[in-house]
Amino acid sequence: MEPNHLISLSAFCLSLFLGALFFRARRRKFILRDLRGPESRSFWLGHQPEYVYQKETGESEFKWMREYGSAWRVQGCMGEDRLMVADPKALQYMLHTSGYNFPKTPDTSHTIRMLTGDGIGSAQGEIHRRQRKVMAAAFSVPHLKTFLAQFQVTASKLAQKWKDEIATDKNHEPILNLSEWLSRATLDIIGEAGFDFDFGALDDSDNPVTHMYENLFVDSLYHGPFDALFKSFWRFLPESILDLLVYLPRREYRRFRNYLSGIREVSRGIVRKSIVKGDGRDIMSVLLRANGSEDPQTKLSDDEVVDQIGTLLLAGHDTSANSLTWFFWELAKHPESAQEIREEIAAVRARIGARDFSIADLEGMSTMLAALKESMRLHPIVWELSRVAARDDAIPLAFPITTKSGEHITVIPVRKGTHIDMSFCSYGRLPEVWGEDAGEWNPGRFRHVDKEKQISVGLYANLLNFSGGVRGCLGWRFAMIEMQAIAATLLENFEFSLPPQTSETRIIRNPLVLMVPMVEGHMYPWMGLKVRCLD
Repeated sequence: MEPNHLISLSAFCLSLFLGALFFRARRRKFILRDLRGPESRSFWLGHQPEYVYQKETGESEFKWMREYGSAWRVQGCMGEDRLMVADPKALQYMLHTSGYNFPKTPDTSHTIRMLTGDGIGSAQGEIHRRQRKVMAAAFSVPHLKTFLAQFQVTASKLAQKWKDEIATDKNHEPILNLSEWLSRATLDIIGEAGFDFDFGALDDSDNPVTHMYENLFVDSLYHGPFDALFKSFWRFLPESILDLLVYLPRREYRRFRNYLSGIREVSRGIVRKSIVKGDGRDIMSVLLRANGSEDPQTKLSDDEVVDQIGTLLLAGHDTSANSLTWFFWELAKHPESAQEIREEIAAVRARIGARDFSIADLEGMSTMLAALKESMRLHPIVWELSRVAARDDAIPLAFPITTKSGEHITVIPVRKGTHIDMSFCSYGRLPEVWGEDAGEWNPGRFRHVDKEKQISVGLYANLLNFSGGVRGCLGWRFAMIEMQAIAATLLENFEFSLPPQTSETRIIRNPLVLMVPMVEGHMYPWMGLKVRCLD
């Protein structure tokens, strides 16, 4: 074939392909055409730059929620209309009632697969059901409570590291980067409790895993708006082609590839050690025993077992670390709340003496728990999730919205293939759920919650930090015990305050896959607080 003819044929095929994409996107648009929503300034990118790549998490969504209510229309790439929801009944329906009918979008699922392989995070449908059934045994409540002592050992070690740091500072009130310190502490915790493995992160050990996680989310997931356009084509590609994307000659895909290869090598060593030990109490040992007793048709494959380790490492340390980071930031801004918590901790300490706090002690610290919940409400680490309708459906609403034609509706019909963005950060600020002061710090709201008036959505305190329903986080209890243990230890020993607010210390809520604290213009996690030792 002549070169010119080949070029013409290629151009013609590309035009047909783009035309098919455009037709499918426009066809889906009509079913949402009467919903109100912001006007898009770009056919190609839609609102992607305004919420996926916005400067600060929630900037756009909060504005849209105030204008349009608990659900609204936004535009995706190439004119595709998408539904964005913060409504609790809609979220309950998609996460709980009909969870497997709203799977992850192809770009979301495959991005997770690039990072965690065939672990539970990327699994869909029946594969997810099978993996979750086996893994549930390792996350029983009695088993998770046995880890409290380990959490407290690491928390005390972190406290001593800070005291040493403060002692060497001439002002005895240094600015510490809590993001880095808490990430190292929670990595040590998930290593010991999850896999009976010492990463030595707090001891500055030259461990390859610590290096693998440095700036992982920033390097591999912060691509810019045009990456969204590229990923909008992924839904039309077969799995065999999607698996090759990791070999694209770009820095972020190279980071995906190197990270997954490295973490799999470490994970295989952990599995071999757990098998030899046999009777371990760590999460991986319990999982392996549960998997061994399962029917061969329902158990995890060897590759799936290996990839669960990478999944648990990724999900099990930076999520807790970031949640605690925002918690201490809020307390630094609200010293009266911090003082109330400190007095509560002191009262418990006076009652129990020198022994460590028990689970009952921590659960009895209602002031600290209310503040932790309030911080999680204002700062959900996973701030949004994207789903796609697997069939024609109708999504119910708790709070009616007004359409462009003036109709008040309580159900939104969606067509198969419609993309839905679940805005967890907007749900956490919804006045109809949390009150007129939903945008303000008020831990007291969690002491007077009328559960009968709330629609059950999240796994903990009706928050969505751990998602909910069929894909809710298995390790949420692990995370809550861990965060309470660390929070109590650090608040008993230290006082936190904001440093002078300059362009170099002012924190923004960066909307990566996780909501990461950063200073504008610096592409690495940073939460600098002044820390003063109390003893």
